[in-house]
Amino acid sequence: MALIRINAQGETPVMHGSPHPVASILKQTQSTDGPVIVMTHGYKFAPNQGSNCPHRDILSLQPEGGTGIASQWPYQLGFGQGNQAEGLAIAFGWDARCALWQAHRRAKLAGKALAKVLSRVHQQSPQRPIHILTHSMGVEVILESLLHVPPGAVDRIISMTGATYQGRLIAALTSPSGRQAEFINITSRENDIFDFLYERMVAPAVPGDRVIGHGVNLRNVLTLQLDCPKTLKQIARLGQIIAPPQRRICHWSTYMRPGTMPFYQDLLRNREKLTLDLLRSGLPEAPAPRWSRLFARPTVVRPLFLTQKPS
Repeated sequence: MALIRINAQGETPVMHGSPHPVASILKQTQSTDGPVIVMTHGYKFAPNQGSNCPHRDILSLQPEGGTGIASQWPYQLGFGQGNQAEGLAIAFGWDARCALWQAHRRAKLAGKALAKVLSRVHQQSPQRPIHILTHSMGVEVILESLLHVPPGAVDRIISMTGATYQGRLIAALTSPSGRQAEFINITSRENDIFDFLYERMVAPAVPGDRVIGHGVNLRNVLTLQLDCPKTLKQIARLGQIIAPPQRRICHWSTYMRPGTMPFYQDLLRNREKLTLDLLRSGLPEAPAPRWSRLFARPTVVRPLFLTQKPS
């Protein structure tokens, strides 16, 4: 059982496409070796809504249609490949197909549902690592769940262009469970327009707060700006090659760009080797400012004269 699919119905977790109780299915996974990796989507996906169902798209082992931009997260994180100790993949869906402000509210309910799943898995196997991968507004689900799970239930979180405010993240990561978790904040200036729109459509709890695309100053948070050449060089030194960005604006680049998902697999399956301190060494002190990519001058490739060599 490499992958189980769970959805949030309000604050209650239910199996996707199955009448069986979540607790009974989770109990059957106790004997599997390897980490637990939970994956949840962001805005505009919703379970059981045709091509917008995440379980047919990014949360599937094999594509079943979907949006046409799918990158099957479970497979690319090492599941369904017949390897020993693959672990357990949990694909967690929630209804984010609504107005943005409604999705923001639903994410909190879904976070409470996810917390029940995480708590159950942790209770069954306290020594088993539980990691999380999420995109966009899915980070709101994860941060809410941290407020309702026991300390030590969550180990490492990867947030790809997360849609949330710095204050919200700090509150979650300074909670009893949050202090024991590591948060890798994957950003890109390709996402600036989406951060800008989020700030205008979802009011922060504290006026003047900024989204996490600007970085967060906490000991257990590491920000990796994936359109920064210096960051890509540091990742390459650690053994993973990520293709440089090709667009000025893109919301999906942080998982669609070649090399990103193998890097995340390494981060989640080799946490002891790829520590935050090791990853942090050689990185820029702060992310590039907003709009720096959108208004940057285009790179001009000058033609070589006939007498010149390429290098």
